[in-house]
Formats: sequence, C-alpha cells, structure tokens
Amino acid sequence: MRTPRDATASEPSSETTSTTTSKTTSVTTSERTPHESRSAAPLDGRRIKVAIIGTGAIAGGSHLPAFAALAAEGEVEIVAAVDIDAEAAKRFCAEGGVPHAYTDLDRMLAEQRPDLVSVCTPPTLHRAQTVAALRAGAWVWCEKPPVPSLADFDAVEAEEGLAGGPYASIVFQHRFGSGARHVRRLIAEEAMGRPLVAHCQTTWYRNAAYYAVPWRGKWHTEGGGPAMGHGIHQMDLLLDLLGPWAEVRAMAGRLVHDVQTEDVSTALVRFESGALATVVNSVLSPDEVSRIRIDCERATVELTHLYGHTNDNWRVTPTPDAPAEDVAAWQDFGANVPSSHLAQLRDLVASMRAGERPRSSGADGRTSLELITALYKSAFTDTTVRAGEIGPGDPYYTALHGGAPGWAPATHQEEVPA
Repeated sequence: MRTPRDATASEPSSETTSTTTSKTTSVTTSERTPHESRSAAPLDGRRIKVAIIGTGAIAGGSHLPAFAALAAEGEVEIVAAVDIDAEAAKRFCAEGGVPHAYTDLDRMLAEQRPDLVSVCTPPTLHRAQTVAALRAGAWVWCEKPPVPSLADFDAVEAEEGLAGGPYASIVFQHRFGSGARHVRRLIAEEAMGRPLVAHCQTTWYRNAAYYAVPWRGKWHTEGGGPAMGHGIHQMDLLLDLLGPWAEVRAMAGRLVHDVQTEDVSTALVRFESGALATVVNSVLSPDEVSRIRIDCERATVELTHLYGHTNDNWRVTPTPDAPAEDVAAWQDFGANVPSSHLAQLRDLVASMRAGERPRSSGADGRTSLELITALYKSAFTDTTVRAGEIGPGDPYYTALHGGAPGWAPATHQEEVPA
C-alpha cells in the first residue's frame, strides 16, 4: 500500500512524506560489488546529472528548487524522478520540468545513470535506496533521519566508494549558511573563550491528525519519535558547533499521543571539551521554537528560529568587560546566507567536483545518530551512556527502542530488516 502523501510543501524536512519503492529490497554488505567497479564518473567540464527519489512535499518544496537554482547556473541537470505512484511522478516531472518519470528505481539508475541521487522518502526506505544508488556509482543526498539505526548507517557507509566516492551525505541544512559558519569558527578558535554551558531545544507541536499518517509514530517506519524525526537538526548543529560528545543521561515520555515512540525527551550531555548541555525534544509545545544557546567564557551566542535561520536569528551577548573591537568582530556575521537545502547542495556539489568526502557524511554524518541512539538507550535503561559503547551485539545498535519493555512493539517481526 502506498503511504499517504498528506503534507504540504511548507512543511519542514523533518517530515518527509512521499514514499517510493525499489526492487532493491535485500541489502547486505556481503552482497556488495567491489568498490572499484562502481566508482563515480568524472565530473569535470559537464553538468552533474541528478535524480530525485520520492516526489512528496520535501522533494517539491526544498530539493527541486535547490537543484533548479544550480541548474540555472549550469552546475546540474535534473534528469529523472521516481515514485511508486506513477501519476505523482508524472505530475512532479511535468510541474518541475523533469524529463523522465519512473516507478522503478533500478530501471531509472540503469537508464539514466545519474551522478547524484536525492532520497526524499520515509526513513525505512533510505538504506535500500541509498545502497542501490551507491552501487550504481551515484553519490547520494539523503533526507534526515538518515536510516533507522546505527547498523543501517554502517551498512550504507560500507557501500561507499574508496578515495573519490561515491559517498552518501545526509541533509543537515542547518549546519550551512553564514550564521552557522561564523559561529563555528568563533568557537573553534575560542575567540569568545571556552564553551561552557549549552541548551538545545526543539519544542514543536503536532496533533493527532499528524500521527494519523500510518507510518508516523512507529519505530519500524519512522525510526524514532521527536528526538529522531524533529530534534535531530538542532542536535546535529549543536554537535557541529561544539565537537564530539562524551556521555549522555536522558529521560523520555509518551505523555499525549497514542504512538509506539516517545513524544517528548530530555537529556544532559557532556562534551569531550567539558562543556555541559541540556537537550529538549517535544511535539507537545504550542509555542513552537528551535533554539541553541552556548555560554562561552566571554560571550553567549544564541540562535532562535523555527525551520531555518538567517544572520538575524543569531545574537551574541558579550560580558560587560569584553573589548569593543572583539565584540564587533563577534557580531559581524558578514553577508547573509540563510541555512537552506541550496546552501548545503552548493557545498556537496563542490565536494563532488573535487572528489572529496562531503560534510555530513561518514563519521561526520553518523555523530548525531549515535547521540540520538545513546539518548534512547539512556532513557529506556536508566543509565549513563558513553560515546562509542553502542556497537554490534547491543540491542540499540539495530533498533532505537532496544527491545525495552513498554517501548518496543508487541512483536518484533516488523523490526527485522529486509
């Protein structure tokens, strides 16, 4: 059965809605072909050929416009779109000026041979579709959450090429843009002193109608609750700014919605630097906000927004004795480049042309998923979880519920990977 595509184009990327299937349903690392036989095609002197998998709200509202902007600059050409719903695929192509509509992913990969595949489908499909594209020699840009588990992520990474790609990158557009770039540099250089205390907040509101969509609120199809599907963007940005985390202690609750996953979670995180952070993820909050606050020795830097940020969404508050010239430098964000799919796509295309691993791929793309996995394990086991401790053999490595009583589905049959 086709998953309902009920969201509007204005919804954020945390709510991917269209669903696409492929004949590639069984993916194991033992079956992969040699990396050398599927290395990425040379990209010098030509447009990058792009295909989009899934034609729902996030594809039409964010991916297609970003690709269209780069197409107008001569960087890319959009050659195809794939959706299990033939009419949806045809409509998407007609409205977006995409020449080829498909319902079969493998056929599209064989006939169009794209250089870059954009995956805009529900999380349960990401692993198989990403691996299929990598095996065809295409780079991948996959909507978050990347895959439902660390085991799936590691299986995808094992399918990437060697030096030069192809690589699979995750859509973490909040890392990109002038504001995040400026603050990342200030913190890395300790221009405002050492970071000491942080707060990461994704408090949104979703009603019962939102969870009436069959794949939402279920571990197998959505991967997790608001920590995984909503707060992952702010947590990823926090990690990108503060660096590696060391340990987490968390709680989770199912306070309102009749779902398998949580609808609220809180966590305390210690970073390798020694900085301490609180993290709150909720879909129970009528006053919606996304916020990151970092208190450094000489200044507080704060980002307040909802689904995307510009320079104006950042604020730097210095200590009373901070020199005026330093404050001016901290508060100078430069030319405004909003966080967006386009901002990340520009970076990804540059990496493709250079044959370099892009940001938010590999270990860099895994870090937020590992923190979220640890958050769930901590909440469901009432323990402190340390970075690097969740690996093969740990039940949380293969499913974020970890089989915990009261949280795992009544039957695990639906949790067995295809």
